[in-house]
Amino acid sequence: MHFINLVFNLLFSVLSLIIFGMSAYALLHAVRVPADAFVSAGKLQKNIWLIILILAALFSAAGAWQYVIAFLIVGGAQFMGIGMGIFSIAAVIAATIYIVDVKPAVKGMGGRGGGGPYGPW
Repeated sequence: MHFINLVFNLLFSVLSLIIFGMSAYALLHAVRVPADAFVSAGKLQKNIWLIILILAALFSAAGAWQYVIAFLIVGGAQFMGIGMGIFSIAAVIAATIYIVDVKPAVKGMGGRGGGGPYGPW
């Protein structure tokens, strides 16, 4: 039974780190995109996305922290906590929506990039 708990804690540790990575990546991308690009793409304003993604990163970091600590210190014993709870699920949904829907829509709009009046070439 101890081996099964160890395997599941390792699995949830990896998943929670992946969720945190997704949230951090989405947040860093949103910070770099100009605010006008969100409006031009017809998406929520940049400030709203930043709030959503900051909360997603915080909740996923808390979940990752708990599982990693449980795995390293407790040695894989059964650990109860927020972990992969509703907040981690909300974090992965928010990060996925941003990466799949918003990021491609704001990719080429405004901001940095060279080129002339006809595009970046």
